[in-house]
Amino acid sequence: MQIHFSKYQGTGNDFILIDNRNKMIKKHNVDLVKKLCDRKFGIGADGLMLLENKADYDFEMVYYNSDGNESSMCGNGGRCIVAFAHQLGLIKDKARFWAIDGEHEASIFKDEKKMVVCLKMIDVNEVEIGQDYFYLNTGSPHYVKFIKNINTVDVCGEGKNIRYNERFRAIGTNVNFVEELKNAISARTYERGVEDETLSCGTGVCAAALAWAVKNNLMGEQHCSIQTPGGNLSVKLNRDTVKSFKNIWLEGPATFVFNGEIDLASGTSAND
Repeated sequence: MQIHFSKYQGTGNDFILIDNRNKMIKKHNVDLVKKLCDRKFGIGADGLMLLENKADYDFEMVYYNSDGNESSMCGNGGRCIVAFAHQLGLIKDKARFWAIDGEHEASIFKDEKKMVVCLKMIDVNEVEIGQDYFYLNTGSPHYVKFIKNINTVDVCGEGKNIRYNERFRAIGTNVNFVEELKNAISARTYERGVEDETLSCGTGVCAAALAWAVKNNLMGEQHCSIQTPGGNLSVKLNRDTVKSFKNIWLEGPATFVFNGEIDLASGTSAND
């Protein structure tokens, strides 16, 4: 069976996107997702998304990590699937779609010939403040630790130790290392499901921005610029109580890479 796919990346966080409105791909096919996301024997990606029909919405986003398992919300993935829906002609400059954590809104504009997608994230009503960390859920669970000299930290080693510790071993957590800069923050993320550092993480930079606001006692509307290994993102937020955030918007480029077809029986692909 030949399947048409598109490859997109959001600040280096890369995804396979498939228009599955005809239900050709069955959900929860762990082996198939692992095969397609494999960087040696498949297409290669941090995750795979199916775009499906959803009553009263432009589409539904079904997201899988590269380990084959359906995942919690992916912010960069959400931005990329909006760009994909635009490519398919399903939307123009605005979208309203359904994901595993509920309803999302998005808007698209061009900035220096780049497609930029602004994605509204879920509200956050609880932030755990530890001795040297913050823990919160921005659609996916995130552990945030502020450090110095972010370029020297062993993200994979230290992130894995936290992700698999006694508390988080069962369901896992993403782990973010964050450094405060003069006019921005820098973030690096170990992602569960990928089980490695990714070049960027959308829900992770949202968690980092919210933790930054808590750490610096900032209230009301805030704008945080975030540098990741894969590029720059920004987060707008409104902190209305000590641990409550609303109107969280993740903004950044969503870049088309290529289209292709893959024979699911043989695993061979052709790109354009």
